[in-house]
Amino acid sequence: MFNSILTESLSLISFALCIGVALLLGLVISFVHMKTSTYSKNFAITLAVIPALISTVIMMVNGNLGTSIAILGSFSLIRFRSLPGNSKEIMNVFFAMAVGLACGTGYVGFAALITIVVSLFTILLSISNFGEDKSGLKVLKIVVPEDMDYTSIFDDIFKLYTKEVTETMTRTINMGSMYELTYNVRLKNEKEEKAFIDELRTRNGNLKVSLSHPMMEEAL
Repeated sequence: MFNSILTESLSLISFALCIGVALLLGLVISFVHMKTSTYSKNFAITLAVIPALISTVIMMVNGNLGTSIAILGSFSLIRFRSLPGNSKEIMNVFFAMAVGLACGTGYVGFAALITIVVSLFTILLSISNFGEDKSGLKVLKIVVPEDMDYTSIFDDIFKLYTKEVTETMTRTINMGSMYELTYNVRLKNEKEEKAFIDELRTRNGNLKVSLSHPMMEEAL
């Protein structure tokens, strides 16, 4: 099961078997990603095809140093023309590449086993409470006019609706005509989120107020 099906000379049958298994396992990886994460059609297709492409590249190189260097340069160009993804997308791309490497070296049984184990483990973690943020921490951003003294203007609202507030950043926006204040906050009652935002909007002249999860801010 864990022996390579490839010999020194690449035959049509072994090539077709490696590519076929890589395509099948790519579909499995893509399907698991679609069931456990938000996704786009383009990314789902990409995950399905990556193992077959990687396995093809590995079989083409087959110990040739010059070809390896040329392919490395091509991968570098692709890297700089690609959009950054979140941690789950990066993990699945690496997963698909690892499966493609195994198929490209002929270890199709090993590739299938890894795909099954990692896919089942990913599904298990996704349906469980593992990794969920239960701290209630949120990122609050408030835009205020440049002529407003913002140092303590929201203190009474914070005291009423939050149990913890930490100012993390202040910066100018809109060509210096406004300030954007950023805080880490924990609300006393999640159901009072709308009332909290309405109070802030009343105080800052109905300018922009946003309340988001820390992970959403990291993705922006």
